[in-house]
Amino acid sequence: MPHIHTGENEHDLTVSAYIARTDTDEPKVLVHMHKKLGRLLAIGGHVELLETPWQALAHELEEESGYSLDQLQVLQPSSRIKKLSKVALHPYPLAVNTHSIPQTHFHTDLEYGFVTTTDPSHAIGAGESLDLRWYTQVELNGLDSSLIYDNTKEIYNFLFEEALPNWEKVNTDEYLLDFPEEYKD
Repeated sequence: MPHIHTGENEHDLTVSAYIARTDTDEPKVLVHMHKKLGRLLAIGGHVELLETPWQALAHELEEESGYSLDQLQVLQPSSRIKKLSKVALHPYPLAVNTHSIPQTHFHTDLEYGFVTTTDPSHAIGAGESLDLRWYTQVELNGLDSSLIYDNTKEIYNFLFEEALPNWEKVNTDEYLLDFPEEYKD
């Protein structure tokens, strides 16, 4: 989908999925080669006009990686709000940041951590990058900054060092994709 806000200095809301595979000798994390930027990034994209960030994450995951939410567990801090009345509660992201898209506008990105032990169950969407790569922490940190943004490495390092050993692995179906009719006023 094209950017919703195309004027100079406008902001788009985006989501990213930082995925760790834990069924290997040591955890590996997923990146893909972004076709326009020519750099390795986490899976993700824009939140469209008629969707929540969690819905956007679900469709971006499947389009760009072949994973569906039910193949993943979302990493969550143990101390968090777990239920609120009459709202669709979303998981806590690993990080939230705003970054510039050169000479155009800004993205405010919600960056979620996930764990899986399986291969993707779907084909990658037409027109998406087929260059997906799995890296251990040492391999990821050995990548040159011309290939991967430093902040992508920093978020994955937080996932390796803090979220994987200390955060809860929560089934993704605990978070609603659709806003329940009975919640509407």
